[in-house]
Parts: sequence; C-alpha cells; structure tokens
Amino acid sequence: METLGKYLVSAESLLSETSAYLLFDLRSGEAGFAAFQNEHLAEAQHLNLEWDLADKPSDPAIGGRHPLPDLHRFAELLGKMGITPETVVVIYDDKQGANAAARFWWMLQAVGHQQVYLIDGGYQAAITAGYPTSDQLTTIQAQAPYPVKDWSGQTIAIDAVAEGLSTGTIRVIDVRDAARYRGETEPIDAVAGHIPGAVNLPLTENVDKNGCFFMKDQLLEKYEPLIQNRDPSSIVIHCGSGVTACHSLFSLANAGLTGMKLYVGSWSEWSRSGRERATGANPIQS
Repeated sequence: METLGKYLVSAESLLSETSAYLLFDLRSGEAGFAAFQNEHLAEAQHLNLEWDLADKPSDPAIGGRHPLPDLHRFAELLGKMGITPETVVVIYDDKQGANAAARFWWMLQAVGHQQVYLIDGGYQAAITAGYPTSDQLTTIQAQAPYPVKDWSGQTIAIDAVAEGLSTGTIRVIDVRDAARYRGETEPIDAVAGHIPGAVNLPLTENVDKNGCFFMKDQLLEKYEPLIQNRDPSSIVIHCGSGVTACHSLFSLANAGLTGMKLYVGSWSEWSRSGRERATGANPIQS
C-alpha cells in the first residue's frame, strides 16, 4: 500500500489500490452510528469509541473517562471484525483522525498489528476524492480472537507519571487546546488546569488547514523544542481521556518517532485524583 510516511494513506491512492484491505468507520457516538447507517465509505464496518474501544468506568478517578477495554474482549472484537495479524486495516473518522480513528490505530499497533493506516483528511477527504459510498452493511467472515498478550509497554499509569515528573525522568506533553491547558476553561472534566510540569502542544498543530497531517520535517520543527534529545520512551502524551492523545502519537509515529507512551487516564483521571494541578502558560513557550 502506498503511504504518506509510515501509517498514512491518501484517499486518492485507495481509489487505485488493488490489494485487499478492511475498512473501518470510526465516527463516534449515536450521531456517528446514525451517520454511518445513512452513508459510509463502501465496504466499511463501523466501530464506536464508547461501545468498542473503551470500558465504561465506574469511577473516572480511577482510569479516567475512556479506560482501555479488557484486552481479551478487544481480541474477540478484532476477530469478530475479520482482523487477523495479516489483515491490512484502513481507518477513518470525521475528525481528521483526531478522535476514535487514532485511538483504534493506537490500540491495534499497541497489540502488535503491523498493517494499520489512517486516511489522510478522514471521511471528508475521501468524499472529496470520490471514494464510493454506500448505506449497505458489509458482511465479513469472522475470525478467531486476535492473538494478543499485552499493550506492549506503551501505556503509563498515574503513579508512574507523578514519579517521573518529580524525578525529571519523563517529559509530559498535553495535547488539549491551550485554553484548557492554561485552566481558563474546562468543558468536560472535574476542574480546569493541567498536570504540573506538563508542557502543551495542541493536537491541532499536527495538521494543516485542510486537516491533512504534516510530514516529518514540519512536524519535528514543532516537537523538537519539547522532545529535545530525550529517549522516546521517556515521552508521555496525554489529553482529556486518552483518546485525542492518540492523534499526536499517530502523527509522531508516522514521522518515524515511535516508543512514546500514552497516559490513558489523562486529565480526566488526574483532575479527579486529588493531586496537585497547575494553571497558566506553557513554560516552554513563555
């Protein structure tokens, strides 16, 4: 499959793709599923963030608003959707990958799946390119549960985040918008602010005005002041609840920077944990 970077494909290239792949629509929530039923890219199957890619937390103070699902349940879901280790998977949503598409990409590669790609510009770009659409459901032959062991050490828990910040052994990047980071507004979680010591680079900086991902040189220009010469395993990415952080993890991985960790609980867990919080400007930018 012709790619833009490591994990990105253009809708135009898919129109001429001759090899087999499974296509997944990740538009979220009840509105996303209704939109899928009305029209979707031809042959796509639907997965939903709330139903398929996260557990429903009994207490967001423990694990945040979108904790990862049970690993064995996720393995069964992949098999049910026809995914084996050899399957080529292509994913889109209507947020340029910033929502559930990037989360599904992260989850697949975290369990070791190699051939998984996002459509650059998402659903809108595919429609503009003339990718065929349908309102028909696709029948896929189910497979055995996907062979998984763990999340490949790509997550980090709240205590390890706190310890790493106190010892200076990790760099935490908050990808929420700047106003939320500064604590000026908080539309979703318990209180406003950010994790003390975290720096801010909103995920919107990963894409151009058309919602297409920046390639390596442009992306590194934005991230190098934050990452500097740190080992990738010491870089932690977080957001509100471990979903949109995957957009930044995707953009970095697509540029060849892999090994960074996702703090799944993110601000939704930290803000409810009773731990110290901070407000104000990004210390690197200021």
